[in-house]
Amino acid sequence: MEQLGNIFHLTIKEWRSLGRDRIMLALILFAFSVNIYISSASIPETLHMAPIAIVDEDRSPLSIRMTGAFYPPWFLPPASIEQRQIDPLMDAGDYTFVLDIPPGMQRDLLAGNQPTVQLNVDATKLTQAFLGAGYIQAILSDETRAFVQGDRSVTSPVELEIRNRFNPALSQSWFGAVIELIDNITMLSIILTGAALIREREHGTIEHLLVMPLRPVEIMVAKVVAMGLVVLLASSTSLALVVKGWMQVPVEGSTLLFVLVAALHLFATTSMGIFLATVARSMPQLGMLIILVLIPLQLLSGGATPFENMPAFIQVIMQLAPTTHFISLAQAILFRGAGLAIIWPSLLALLVIGGVFFALSLRRFRKSIATMA
Repeated sequence: MEQLGNIFHLTIKEWRSLGRDRIMLALILFAFSVNIYISSASIPETLHMAPIAIVDEDRSPLSIRMTGAFYPPWFLPPASIEQRQIDPLMDAGDYTFVLDIPPGMQRDLLAGNQPTVQLNVDATKLTQAFLGAGYIQAILSDETRAFVQGDRSVTSPVELEIRNRFNPALSQSWFGAVIELIDNITMLSIILTGAALIREREHGTIEHLLVMPLRPVEIMVAKVVAMGLVVLLASSTSLALVVKGWMQVPVEGSTLLFVLVAALHLFATTSMGIFLATVARSMPQLGMLIILVLIPLQLLSGGATPFENMPAFIQVIMQLAPTTHFISLAQAILFRGAGLAIIWPSLLALLVIGGVFFALSLRRFRKSIATMA
């Protein structure tokens, strides 16, 4: 009971210290509100008003038909240019796409040949280039097939019926909002716990704790509990008000189960923050270490790209990271409505990883305290 009392009073002290840090409070508020909306809504889901020019050297009904297939909102009305203008206009960045239709294309197509159409793409506009090239290829294929067949109603004897589960409209903002929420939970839990320890060292208050009848485990647990509860409360509020309320992202699973998983994840990440704070000697050093840790955690855990697409050795290594299991659990719960019967293996793995990180951080923290004493 005495140890619990010490942890309780130290937790209150951490909250009071955080309450006086306006920069950290502003960071928490921004990360779990505006930042989630901006990060998820700013990613284009489809091509929108891409500038395109066409060099029509065929002047045939087919080429005219192709030209008329590019219309808003995917493309701006196509401009007609000469072939000699292609390089100067693309060098100036006036057009993202320039389609060059060769002379005799319709004649060669009807003769059974396979004419080639040249598409020039300004790849410096990465998102438009990636999406637009696929759009243009699909449009040209569709128009050519319809012209040759003479009737768009002609269908293949085999038809593919696509049904999208969990995200029928393939809305990028749904996925992006949840991933950004997960990334912010990881980022802020590491920053807050690490900064709390560094702040005490810089202000000299850590020496006050050392002369009190407190054990290192009590000091560390208080910081983990205090900052973990702050992030858990902020993320739960953000899930309810920002993700579900403001952005209208449907959540199929249990919010309470997600909060439980987030608490286990915070058990690991707050311990990581303590560990990094014992390695760093100042706040700038802590910031550099956090960047080195956060980038792999966010890029290689399956949030930015599918985990299965990564090299095999990366997949094995990232199984040791808590974010890998947290992202998998969050998507299973929030999108697919999974219960404990499905997620318990990942839940157990997250618990074990959190225990290992806590033990390593506590050992490092004790050594750091002994050195300071």
